[in-house]
Amino acid sequence: MGILYLVGTPIGNLEDITLRALRVLRECSLVAAEDTRSTGRLLAHFDIEKPLVSHHEHSKSAKFERILAALETGDVALVSEAGMPLFSDPGYELVQAALARGFPVISIPGPSALTAALPLSGLPMERFLYLGFLPRRAAERRRVLTEVAGVRATLVFFETPHRLRRTLADAVDRLGGDRRCAVCRELTKLHEEVWRGTLSGALAEWHDREPRGEFTLVVAGVPEPSPWDEARVSSALSVLMAEGISRSEAARRVAQQSGWAKSDVYVLWPSK
Repeated sequence: MGILYLVGTPIGNLEDITLRALRVLRECSLVAAEDTRSTGRLLAHFDIEKPLVSHHEHSKSAKFERILAALETGDVALVSEAGMPLFSDPGYELVQAALARGFPVISIPGPSALTAALPLSGLPMERFLYLGFLPRRAAERRRVLTEVAGVRATLVFFETPHRLRRTLADAVDRLGGDRRCAVCRELTKLHEEVWRGTLSGALAEWHDREPRGEFTLVVAGVPEPSPWDEARVSSALSVLMAEGISRSEAARRVAQQSGWAKSDVYVLWPSK
């Protein structure tokens, strides 16, 4: 019984491939590739000769079964056109089928535009939401952006050059033009660029520039609300007291709204 290896490959700079990835590619019996031409060039660069079979979103079931049949007798390496397999690339169904038939699946970590862009962005990395490629249709793209408008985590998504301007315009409309962002272009390649600013600034930047290359956009999440100052807390308590709300209930309500601890709100209850 073979192993299905998910092998990360360079997203631009060939020096980013790992020694472990090279070993697995040399030792496997078959390489399943999203794009056999680009993978063929990669293997040739490292003097690796292996049979290739295409595996993409339009692959026929016969090719799918060929990969599973190959796992019966040897290891198979699944690679995307660039980066880690399954990140906005085909492969999910193959992994599920391999697991269902009892084949081990092992990830060989490697380059990814996602993990390359986040540290470069200068935005918080503690929590992030990966959105892949946004929908091509404008209405669906705006719907997705509306859904994540209130998310506090940093947002990360990919975009093609011919849709960049439209996506930035929709992001300004649905997320707000003052949101901080980083537009990462051609990561790890010769013309790598990271533009940092606001969404409205990015839209203005690429209004006159022709977008070229592959883009990864990192956008700040909605900021945490600032806690109320003491004057605002006292004012809110006075309003609730005038409405006849009990001291304990008023403190609970104001604490929820203000970001203060209930005990700290309680001591500010106005004297009659």
